[in-house]
Formats: sequence, C-alpha cells, structure tokens
Amino acid sequence: MNRIFERIVISVLIVFWGAGILFVTPGCGKKGPPVAPIRDADIPAAPTNLKYTLKDRNLTLSWICGPLQDQEQGAKVEAFEIFMATKPLDGCQGCPFIFKSLGVVPMPGKSFVYTLDKDLHYYFRVQALGHGNIKSKVSDTLYIEFP
Repeated sequence: MNRIFERIVISVLIVFWGAGILFVTPGCGKKGPPVAPIRDADIPAAPTNLKYTLKDRNLTLSWICGPLQDQEQGAKVEAFEIFMATKPLDGCQGCPFIFKSLGVVPMPGKSFVYTLDKDLHYYFRVQALGHGNIKSKVSDTLYIEFP
C-alpha cells in the first residue's frame, strides 16, 4: 500500500513540477526598446467628407484631412490607407463583407483612382496614418453601386 501511495505522490509532484516549468519559463531574455504611451494628441484625425467622381469606369475617391499639426506639437499625417469591400448586386441583404486594403497614398495626396467592375456594390473607407504606425479612426463608409 505504501508503494502505491509513494508512486502516486511522485507522479503528482512530477506533473506539478513540469507544469511549473511551463509557467515560470522566461522568454528569450531580449527586451525591445521602451515604447512611449500614445496620447490623444498623437493620433491623427480621421479623414472626412469622403466623395467620389466617376468617369466611365474610373472612380476618383477624394477626402478632406483633419487639421494638420506641427511635427513638434502632435499628430502629423504621413499617408492615407484606402480600404474597399464589395458585394454582388444580387447578394443577400445583411451578409457581412470584409474591407481589404487597396494601398497607401502618401502625403500630400488626398485622392485615389480605382477602376470599377460592373454589377457590384462598393464600399470605401480611408484611414490617416501618422508617425510610428499610429492610425486614425476610419472615415465614414462611402457606398457606390456600379451597374
């Protein structure tokens, strides 16, 4: 009886010791540089007044950037990322759609040209990009139906 109890205790200790190693094991030991906290003044304003013009199948998307500030005084917009989602015209109502990045427009650009395909619902959004990969909120969604 003592042998069985002894084996159970040893087995339990081995399991706890192994689990302890998993939870106590440190990382690789290398630390990255310190990261400064992000203040509201560091976040660029979201683009507004998203509009489009259409010539044949070529869509020109334009927007207004929020107030540009000095580099020393807070958020400075460096570029804009364009996002698009599409759905077929005969697609289901309420079905989800996923926005994908179309590309980045560097400053001072505030427009983007894209060639549309027929029979799709298009949804566009724009996001301002600041220094250090800080991103604004996305703009309101612009909806376009291209028959």
